[in-house]
Amino acid sequence: MANTQTLRGFTTMTSFVADHKGAIEWYTALFGMPPYFNKPGYAEFRVGDYQHEFGLIDAQYGPPGITGGTPAASTLYWHVDDIDAALEKLLAMGATAWEPVTKRGEGFITASVICPYGIVIGLMYNQHYLSVLDAIKQQ
Repeated sequence: MANTQTLRGFTTMTSFVADHKGAIEWYTALFGMPPYFNKPGYAEFRVGDYQHEFGLIDAQYGPPGITGGTPAASTLYWHVDDIDAALEKLLAMGATAWEPVTKRGEGFITASVICPYGIVIGLMYNQHYLSVLDAIKQQ
């Protein structure tokens, strides 16, 4: 049977940034590793349990009207085990609070910040994520 899901999971998130070099340094500190791919104008990290791809594109290569430095219109949420600790770390690294810690229902808590380069970082304690991860580990 063919898969009928249009959106099957996150693959790569990219964001345009005005200070490409500074953003690479900041995300290297956040992720605890340098990008695995780093060329002029584009850098990409592989992070997390599933090695999701996170790319930074120099705003000069963006479509007309892209300048970098302003919050994005969408938010990609990253699962975190301790939302308060993750939020505290990001704020200590110079991020600005965007969305406060909000309980969304049993097993789901969110918050978000804006990094110094204008990218919204969503944080989520997500019970579904943990259930999927546990199922994969048991295979």
